Amino acid sequence: MFDTPVRAGGKPAKHWFDLEPAARIAAVSALGLPAYRARQVSNHVFGRYEYQPDQWSDLPLAARESLANLFPPLLTAAQELSADRGMTVKTAWRIAGDAVVESVLMRYPNRTTVCISSQAGCGMACPFCATGQGGLQRSLSTAEIVAQVADAAAKLAQGAVAGGPGQVNNVVFMGMGEPLANYAPVMAAVRELIRPKPDGFGISARGVTISTVGLVPRIAALAAEELPLTLAVSLHAPDDELRDELIPVNQRWKVGELLDAAWDYARVTKRRVSIEYALIRDINDQQARADLLARELKRRGDWTWAHVNLIPLNPTPGSKWTASRKRDQQTFIDRLERAGIPVTLRDTRGRNIDAACGQLAALQR
Repeated sequence: MFDTPVRAGGKPAKHWFDLEPAARIAAVSALGLPAYRARQVSNHVFGRYEYQPDQWSDLPLAARESLANLFPPLLTAAQELSADRGMTVKTAWRIAGDAVVESVLMRYPNRTTVCISSQAGCGMACPFCATGQGGLQRSLSTAEIVAQVADAAAKLAQGAVAGGPGQVNNVVFMGMGEPLANYAPVMAAVRELIRPKPDGFGISARGVTISTVGLVPRIAALAAEELPLTLAVSLHAPDDELRDELIPVNQRWKVGELLDAAWDYARVTKRRVSIEYALIRDINDQQARADLLARELKRRGDWTWAHVNLIPLNPTPGSKWTASRKRDQQTFIDRLERAGIPVTLRDTRGRNIDAACGQLAALQR
């Protein structure tokens, strides 16, 4: 699935990852196999992280050959780079249609997080983002999304990542693309990730984060799913004048509408929202904007509904956008803390391996 060349054109054929448990039984039965084979297959896939039917020696050879039809190739590793003594692994994947997407595995002392893509490219056109500069090629299928996590789970289980055998604890939809613009496949992937074994990966819903630049109606739809997922809002500016420039979709849904939707998500789900804020030198890192951000968050009920995650911008080659000065970064943090706003500074992993979203994929074109 991961080392076999994918088809050059179109989208991938239906895969086991695209099917819900009942549909898997139907698919196995359609191949002329007993229904119980579906549970055997899922035990291999989600229990042992074995994705090639020819590895399943407990099934008859003829059954393995038939089941191969439900495991078409999805991803081909175009390039893989590691950093942080092997604890960070970034992979550029070539998918059907010759597009390239990225995933990043990040191992910490007490958890492992996988950052995955939901689209090849992105149509949101944010000027400081490497992915946005390339435009949207296509949305990923459910199976293509899930396969990125499956690869990480297999690597960890086999001890192929520094630190010995482990498991995926957190999945963040913060790679290439706007997840809420590919809503149905993303939500189907989420359900597969959190579905208990052996029908899914058994990852806690609280360990799944979905980011958005601000598709307000889709935030409401996500709240209606009644899943305790974490919502991450890529805000990057607390005022419409600047955010219109940084995040073009802000011209459709303004800062006030977006924060109202985020607050409502927190109210409905009882989950704190992460406010993502990339600090860009002399653009959005002024003290006045820190103060405005604090006011906007605090005036929507109890301020504990949100947590600000500051991100030192990882500049892309040739871009006019660059990271804030350390002193301005610290002042921004101080202003938020003085206002009582929970704030952290994101760990900047993998800068030496083009770890900013879209950078490694751009090199494959």
